[in-house]
Amino acid sequence: MTLTSVWVQTHSDGLVRADQVIGIEAHSTAGLRDTPSHWLLDVVLATSVGSGYRESWTVTALHRTLAQTAFPPEGSSMALAGLLARLDTISAMGIITVEKEDPAVPDTDAFTASASGIRFRFMPFPPPAPQDRTDAEYL
Repeated sequence: MTLTSVWVQTHSDGLVRADQVIGIEAHSTAGLRDTPSHWLLDVVLATSVGSGYRESWTVTALHRTLAQTAFPPEGSSMALAGLLARLDTISAMGIITVEKEDPAVPDTDAFTASASGIRFRFMPFPPPAPQDRTDAEYL
C-alpha cells in the first residue's frame, strides 16, 4: 500500500502528496529585528532543490512548512508519522489538514492526531457518485 492518494496541507504552499514525504522535522528560526524566534514543523520531500551561483551551487532536500508555533512542537513529528502509518494500512484517499489544537475538542478517532498544540486531521475524499464513471476506458 502507498500514500499516493493522501495529501498533506502545508502552511502556505498548498498540498504535498504524502508518499513524497521522506522526513518530518522541527527547527527554530532566528528572530528578526527584535522579534522572537519561532518554531517550524516541516516535511522533507524526496525532491532536491538547488540554489546559489555557478561557482557555488548547493543542492539540498526540499522542505515545506506545515505549522509555525511559538513553542517547540514536541511530539508533533511522531503524531504525524503515526497518522501516516495508520492511513497507509487502509488505502486512504483524502487530505491531512494541519490546524491549531483546541484542547476542548479531543481527538475522537483514528484519523486525528495531536501534539504540542498542533492537530492533524484526516479528511477523506467523498466517494464517487454512482453515475460517475471510473472505468479505465473513461479515464
